[in-house]
Amino acid sequence: MKTQKITIPKAKDIKRQWFEIDASKATLGRIATQIATILRGKHKRDFMPHMDFGDYIVAINVDKLKTTGRKLLQKEYFRHSGYLGGIKSTKMGVMMQKDSGKVLHLAVKRMLDEIRFRNKLMSRLKLVKGTEHKFKIDKKV
Repeated sequence: MKTQKITIPKAKDIKRQWFEIDASKATLGRIATQIATILRGKHKRDFMPHMDFGDYIVAINVDKLKTTGRKLLQKEYFRHSGYLGGIKSTKMGVMMQKDSGKVLHLAVKRMLDEIRFRNKLMSRLKLVKGTEHKFKIDKKV
């Protein structure tokens, strides 16, 4: 029986690219899944679940995010202070008015597995209101 040889690349051999995605072209969930896939590195041939192969991604037009249905009125985000009765909720519409980037950030973060380098992956996500930014882009998605 023949065996296949698997080569695991070293951390210094991983090439990271910069992707740009327009957040106004699709709904929140569709954009978030594309971003999560690129951040995790699942679009690459060498992907391994225990290694960080992700790329950088710049999301432009974050202030023009689209949602479907009545999510702005009905969807709630919860957080807890850790004390008894310390649960607080915020409607999606209120959160979008304050900072629409926070909504996209939370959607992408919650799509990623709870792995030890999730915060490192999230630091590679850059959210930009409007189209102007200073990042050097390799590919547009």
